[in-house]
Amino acid sequence: MEKSITPNQIKQNNRGLIYHYIYKNQKVSQQDISYDLRLSRPTVTANLNAMEQEGLIRKNGQIDTEYVGRKAAAYSISADYRISIGVEILKKEVKMIAVDLYGEKLDRTVCEITYEYEESYFKKVCEKILEFKDSLGAADEQILGIGFAMQALISPDRQTVLYGEILSCTGLSIEKFTRYLPYPCAFIHDADSAAVSEMWVSPDLTDAFYLSLSRHLGAAVISRGEILTGKHGHSSTIEHIRLSSGGALCYCGRRGCMDTLCSMSALLEDRENPEEFFEKVRRKETSCLERWDRFLDNLAEAINLLHLIYDTDFILGGYLAQYLCGEDLESLYERIRDLTPFAEEQDFLRISKMPRHNITIGAALPFVQTFLNGVAGR
Repeated sequence: MEKSITPNQIKQNNRGLIYHYIYKNQKVSQQDISYDLRLSRPTVTANLNAMEQEGLIRKNGQIDTEYVGRKAAAYSISADYRISIGVEILKKEVKMIAVDLYGEKLDRTVCEITYEYEESYFKKVCEKILEFKDSLGAADEQILGIGFAMQALISPDRQTVLYGEILSCTGLSIEKFTRYLPYPCAFIHDADSAAVSEMWVSPDLTDAFYLSLSRHLGAAVISRGEILTGKHGHSSTIEHIRLSSGGALCYCGRRGCMDTLCSMSALLEDRENPEEFFEKVRRKETSCLERWDRFLDNLAEAINLLHLIYDTDFILGGYLAQYLCGEDLESLYERIRDLTPFAEEQDFLRISKMPRHNITIGAALPFVQTFLNGVAGR
């Protein structure tokens, strides 16, 4: 026997429909809502009044129409009604960003704090987060949560670091931070975080292989709009696929891993500025151009191998993405065609649509999405 829908469920559903209609269209009138959602004007009016009193939405000027007479009031969501904060933990610094309900950056800061598995470190990081929150002028109840992007594999419940050799943080519990912060907190693998950002700016993205070309190499497989984590939590750890038996030593203890050949650490020399390096590449300066060619050779080999396994679009993201151009994609396609047994189409490589701050923003976005789902009663 099917259960009937209760009046409260109908009310919650209408509220969610109206809120998300305003969210999607950004500036709408009562008439727009009533007509497009096929809801009665009294239902729309009651919901608008209630959400405006709660602070969820606000009046935002008027809507211009072709008709003579009084213009209709426009409504928008209050984008800063709730705020989420993303934090990226690195060896020498901590990056923080605050985003609103559209995922738009409100503010950003970087603190030079060297990572240590010490109580003093966790306390200092949390103090900096609270200072950052206060600088936004945000009340505690506005903060949805704090997402910590880690160069590490994370447990399914996002509470524990399963494998963290880069920072020597294996076994780290989120409790190290929550004891000093009065907000929900969660870990996220940095490559997954970048992929979350990519899906946020490309809502139609359902299937792709995301390559995070940052200080270290990372990846995320996007399948049916979800990030695959795998049975044991280490799906997509392509950085430890060995392309050769020699070369530089990887942090996993082996040589020839993709991370030692396809990361920014492999491309740049110590303390080398990436902006200056790519300026020299574009000017065709020999020493930098030779290094870039070797890097593209290794990247093409890695992409070809992965593409043979998973025939899908590949998104080139991470910190390196902002320096890539169409010429680089052309060069990669040429190199891949020399490696693959197939007549490869030149249609599967893309440069990230969010090449800047993607990791920190992606760490914040899951809390925003949970809030939006909650408003809709999902």
